[in-house]
Amino acid sequence: MSLALAPLDVSVEIEANLPCRKFDPDLWFSDSPAQLELAKSLCGDCPLRVECLAGAVERNEPWGVWGGEIFERGAVVPRKRPRGRPRKVDVARDAELAHEVEERLAANGLDSRNAVRLAA
Repeated sequence: MSLALAPLDVSVEIEANLPCRKFDPDLWFSDSPAQLELAKSLCGDCPLRVECLAGAVERNEPWGVWGGEIFERGAVVPRKRPRGRPRKVDVARDAELAHEVEERLAANGLDSRNAVRLAA
């Protein structure tokens, strides 16, 4: 008697190796700036990072980490700020990070002026 094996579903295998499937999903929707930075770093090597980011932009995701970027109120933000008034150094760093986000979006073929609203 011969047993026929079903073909391996490659999409299932890839999905199992995605960081957002391997780790706690709450990490990608945390209120903690440190946890969001961790989620962003985990997205770095993801094979679906660009597609994930493009899908989030299309859907106007209200919040969370998508494609290695943080979305807050439908806008891409360079980093999540802790509560309270920001220090002057943080404001200057945010301006630099906003520029880096624009460069990353452009590198992924997304024009930030038309596709994504960047939060100041």
